[in-house]
Amino acid sequence: MYSLEQLTIFVTVCEAGSFSGAARQLNRAQSGISQAISNLEIAFNRTLFDRSRNTPRLTPDGEALLPIVQSILDQRLRLEQKVASLDQLHEHELILVIEESLLDSPLLATLSGLAEIYPNTNINILSASTFDAEDMVREGQAHIGVVYTDGQILTDVDFFALGYKRFITVASPKHPLAKLERVSHSDLRQHRQIVQRSTTGKELWFSYGISTQAWYASTHQMLCQLAQQNVGWAIVPESLAQSALTSGQLTALNVDFEPNGWISSIDCITSRSLQAGPVFQAALTRLKQHLKPLTQPALTGKAASSAPSKPSYTGDSD
Repeated sequence: MYSLEQLTIFVTVCEAGSFSGAARQLNRAQSGISQAISNLEIAFNRTLFDRSRNTPRLTPDGEALLPIVQSILDQRLRLEQKVASLDQLHEHELILVIEESLLDSPLLATLSGLAEIYPNTNINILSASTFDAEDMVREGQAHIGVVYTDGQILTDVDFFALGYKRFITVASPKHPLAKLERVSHSDLRQHRQIVQRSTTGKELWFSYGISTQAWYASTHQMLCQLAQQNVGWAIVPESLAQSALTSGQLTALNVDFEPNGWISSIDCITSRSLQAGPVFQAALTRLKQHLKPLTQPALTGKAASSAPSKPSYTGDSD
């Protein structure tokens, strides 16, 4: 009979790409990893890996069983999280982590109403980049997160869409790109890009680094400020850059392959390790009410047919 530990090792080997990589991730001896896989193959009466090469490769049987094993482990995680949440008999504390570019005065005003309704609950509001916020919810450091969609299917937290935000490409009016009527992919690559990157080195799917020169910042606020200082060009939320655009400190570039910018969904992610009590539910309701007006902006032309697809950073458009 196979064990959950053996299933975990099987998935880890697949993710790590080798027995040695799985051993490092699980802090186990490589011989123990190899033995666990062998025992699992005996239990299944199937060969899971082709070991004829230096790097083990999944056999057809292994490929067929992998998604089922992953599903079993996902359900196990969900069960453990639910059991943990049942231990939370009272909501003494609620921790929200919000994508820094979405945290503004109107949102804080919406959440502040919870103080009068639930005076005995300590509420902690944190600001972080999307990926850092996801990690905090995933690791149980926060109960609710408001983030941009990163293109990945989340299996260890619950999530739903709240609204949309438009992102545009900007630069200082003094920047060479600001003088071009149309900006191509090759034009962008030739100039320094200011990229938003999490503390773990992750970048959003629509604003990842494409230039051969780059500066990195953990917040979109810093991206806007650095762009105003003519350090380089950046992709930022239109609403965040609006005041600088109005004052002439920033210019929106006419990017020919995405003239209407990029549309990103705003998601709410929630931890399964907290009992969904009245404070939790009230916070979710207020987030939905506040972000409900942020419906997907009307698009025309090319963006209307492609949004919110990943930008075509694979070739020039000129």
